Amino acid sequence: MTRKLVLLPVVFIFFVLCGCALAPKYTKPASPVPAQWPQSSVYQETVTGAPAVMAPELPWREFIADEKLQKIIETSLKNNRDLRVAALNVERARAYYGISRAELLPSVNAAGSMYKERMPGDLSSTGSAMTTEKYNVNLGISSWEIDLFGRIRSLKDRALEQYLATQEAHRGAQISLISAVAQAYLMLAADRENLKTAISTFETQEAIYKLMRKRYDAGIVSELDVKRAQSQVEAARGDVARYKQLTAQDENFLNLLTGHTIEQELLPHDLTSVGTPKDFSPGLSSAVLLFRPDILAAEHQLKAANANIGAARAAFFPRIALTTTIGTASAELSGLFKAGQDTWNFAPQIIMPIFDLRTWSAYDVTKAEKEISVAQYEKTIQTAFREVADALAEKSMVDQRISAQQSLVDAIAETYRLSNARYTKGIDSYLSVLDAQRTLYGAQQDLTMLRLAKINNQIVLYKTLGGGKDN
Repeated sequence: MTRKLVLLPVVFIFFVLCGCALAPKYTKPASPVPAQWPQSSVYQETVTGAPAVMAPELPWREFIADEKLQKIIETSLKNNRDLRVAALNVERARAYYGISRAELLPSVNAAGSMYKERMPGDLSSTGSAMTTEKYNVNLGISSWEIDLFGRIRSLKDRALEQYLATQEAHRGAQISLISAVAQAYLMLAADRENLKTAISTFETQEAIYKLMRKRYDAGIVSELDVKRAQSQVEAARGDVARYKQLTAQDENFLNLLTGHTIEQELLPHDLTSVGTPKDFSPGLSSAVLLFRPDILAAEHQLKAANANIGAARAAFFPRIALTTTIGTASAELSGLFKAGQDTWNFAPQIIMPIFDLRTWSAYDVTKAEKEISVAQYEKTIQTAFREVADALAEKSMVDQRISAQQSLVDAIAETYRLSNARYTKGIDSYLSVLDAQRTLYGAQQDLTMLRLAKINNQIVLYKTLGGGKDN
């Protein structure tokens, strides 16, 4: 008889594994965006003559061609605190999933106890004082729920999907970190290049100002021309200070992203010294978006909400719990393990919900949460589509903007040369030289920022298309 009772938990485990599940069948929502990227004259150049490699297939170490930048990114992947938190969130979600999965199986515990009591004579059945002792050792299962209707399995599935969503969130955080470090590195390079331009302009203006002072002392030019030259010197001095501040702040931001103070030899001298990222194809189909980490995470959250409905449905059905132990007991410690001292108990319990409005409300909550998850999933896809479309529009037009800006810089440089020559010959006033010089300085800075925008656009497009995997 005892052996049969011992086998009961095994039988119940079999029923659990074969029990039914009440979660609705998961159906992936249709993509709420067009099947292809926008097609117009603005996007034409983005799909012609493009290389065959796709962004999700291109490891970041191949995409980032600059070796110094590669080393900085590797440092950030090791030391960045936000990425470390994302990794710890994955570990926590995995542990929660382990807890939910363990709920399917019984917890077997061993317990030993000793009981001793003295009873006075007026309360004793014998009429005299007596001392009672009891020792026992038990091995058993305490309140194990038999998951016949899949409530615990649905909760386990929910925990699994949440764990997978956290994994995708970690991968998304890694991709975002890679792109953020690359963009910060490029911004530092651009600001250092602008600083060089500002210093060169300041030195030129200072030399002109000194020359003006000498010519003024000789009575060749007016005091107004001297003051105008001085104003240019002070403006250039201010720009030098501003770009020194910006480069220092860029370095601080880069150090924050990497979680480490970067050696100066790894930092860029200017934008022209930075290796251009490898080109890739955006493809024609927008289905590539479905492999982005944020979209996969949103889908896992949707699956988790779908599984949660199964747990809510199972709450309408009976719950069966089992408590059972086998062991040995004796009035004396020395007789605890003698023959004939074995004990057992078997206490199944069934709870049938009859009237509990909270159960219906909880079920309504899970259905609403699923609809919310569907909307969030669709919104994530729409946002991703917009990000890629914006990046493609910039990719198509940025070369034209750089070409136009380069022509503008060349034209203004020639204007400045001619204005300076006319002023030297006494044909024009110094005001025309100042205007040409200011315009040229601003155009050179704009050209630097456009070159930065072109490289930055490649990084943004790589990120938004789901690139960034490890080798």
